[in-house]
Amino acid sequence: MNWPMLLGTYDVIVVGAGHAGCEAALAASRLGCRVLCLTTNLDAVGLMPCNPAMGGPGKAQLIREVDALGGQIGLNTDAVCLQMRTLNTGKGPAVWALRAQCDKREYQRCARRVLETQRGLDLKQGLVVDLVREGRRVCGVRTLMGEEYRAKAVVLTTGVYLAARVTVGDVSFPSGPSGQLPAVGLSAALQEMGLELGRFKTGTPPRVHRRSVDFERMTVQPGDERPEPFSYLTEKFAPPQVPCWLTWTNRRTHEIIRANLHRAPLFTGRIVGPGPRYCPSVEDKVVRFPDKQAHQVFLEPEGMDTEEMYVLGMSTSLPPDVQLEALRTIPGLEQVEMVRPGYAIEYDYLCPYQLDNSLAVRDWEGLYSAGQLNGTSGYEEAAAQGLIAGINAALWVKGEPAFVLQRSEAYIGVLIDDLVTKEHTEPYRMLTSRAEYRLLLRQDNADLRLTEKGRAVGLVDEKRYAKYRARRDMVLGARQQLETATIAPGEEVNRILESSGSAPLRETTSAWHLLRRSEVRYAVLRRLLPRLPELPPDVVLHIETEAKYEGYIRRQRAQVERFQRMEEKVIPRELDYDALSCLSREGRDRLRRVRPQTLGQAVRAGVSPADAWALLLHLEQRRRGGSAT
Repeated sequence: MNWPMLLGTYDVIVVGAGHAGCEAALAASRLGCRVLCLTTNLDAVGLMPCNPAMGGPGKAQLIREVDALGGQIGLNTDAVCLQMRTLNTGKGPAVWALRAQCDKREYQRCARRVLETQRGLDLKQGLVVDLVREGRRVCGVRTLMGEEYRAKAVVLTTGVYLAARVTVGDVSFPSGPSGQLPAVGLSAALQEMGLELGRFKTGTPPRVHRRSVDFERMTVQPGDERPEPFSYLTEKFAPPQVPCWLTWTNRRTHEIIRANLHRAPLFTGRIVGPGPRYCPSVEDKVVRFPDKQAHQVFLEPEGMDTEEMYVLGMSTSLPPDVQLEALRTIPGLEQVEMVRPGYAIEYDYLCPYQLDNSLAVRDWEGLYSAGQLNGTSGYEEAAAQGLIAGINAALWVKGEPAFVLQRSEAYIGVLIDDLVTKEHTEPYRMLTSRAEYRLLLRQDNADLRLTEKGRAVGLVDEKRYAKYRARRDMVLGARQQLETATIAPGEEVNRILESSGSAPLRETTSAWHLLRRSEVRYAVLRRLLPRLPELPPDVVLHIETEAKYEGYIRRQRAQVERFQRMEEKVIPRELDYDALSCLSREGRDRLRRVRPQTLGQAVRAGVSPADAWALLLHLEQRRRGGSAT
């Protein structure tokens, strides 16, 4: 056995260079730490092993929030965007979401270039198999080659690589995604530290050759006419708007899948880890929804320099021959050539109840965990966690308080709070429905919510802050002008309103109050009040939303105030739940496992109303100097 070779000492070591690892390493280095980022393959930095897209409902909000805090994923996405489209425009603004098709190889090159040129950040190749420990503190890593690196803090962002195993039909073998090396050894090291691991499954669809697709039989899915970027720093944004295509499975597709379920690892017992319920394999959809005659299938480009196309909606681990037979029943794919089969991948994950809201691993000083290692799915969820873990690792090194976002402040807060508080039986996916204050947490106001926080922590630089201030001042100025400007009824005024589908004005009112009408847009107000300034489209969207949903927004802010009162009831870390006879046995077990930091978190952890009330009484009596059991 090789003796450990001490090759370097750092402030922070980040293990992994996927979307979580990139954000963690960049955040820590931008906060002044000397950082080492170790990856199993330097050619796979920022790898997009599954879908070639960023964003979508819930996920777009995460990207905007990471960007507002000083992160990188939004800038990278804008730089390699093939198509940008806004989803859910037929619904309310709380669920509007950008979705970008990306050039996958260009994304990797972009992500690696940013890491390699970041001051204070070393990017190196190495397979980490163990953590260096001193007592209950993690202070470094060891690689398969015997290399040892020391650090004050370590951030684990190993994705779906821990003890990863790929399955296609009857074939199963150790592998990371897209043929990458699996991470071996680290699972055992974590278990040796007393940490609980679980096992999840995810999957990916087959890829097909563009020239074998008959697009005439599909429905084109174009990008937006005026595409909007993710990052507030992106100035010139003109993606080529390469189209995607929509088609459908049919009865014959489903018959082939049902006839081969005896060869499907998902149903033969070969795969045991649960997969994401909101992104099921096609065989799972056919079995779970037997009455549904068709399922959507999207053909998406993987890049400008490849003919490979991603078949969204056909994730599967069926044998390759069955995959090809099923594909050829779909309109437009009758002569299709499959260049890569779909597969399932099982992997170990760190049960996230062992983390606190800073993403620090409880009971192990200096250790943080982020990304799919925490049982999440998706690039965006990973990036958001990576940013927070990187920030907090740097703050730990500096001896400063942790940076934590509340669920009332950001989707990132919802994501992390859900992870560390609730039980998870499948990979966690961010959904707009998980955010109870989603009207306040829109993608259009992420900078107004979070950039000041990013500035305070030290991650928002002068350029980003100047752009934020300019936009903030424009929003505030426009609102103030609309609230003070008045419009009196008159023949010309009512003619303009009626031509816009709105009722005539009967009394003098403010421009802001008039904007609250659903039919009235800012452009209409400029016709009524020519002195109003021309504003950028994103500012117009923001002030229109604030006006038209003002009542609902006010109501949600009142709910947030009530929420804050629960969050202010801090639970002492040393509280012995077993000594509280006022709690039920189930309540004690749940609280001991989750160890919530506040009463609000205890309620979200699933304790009964009776246990929550008993805990509140105990905390009050403790605060007053009494005792209660």
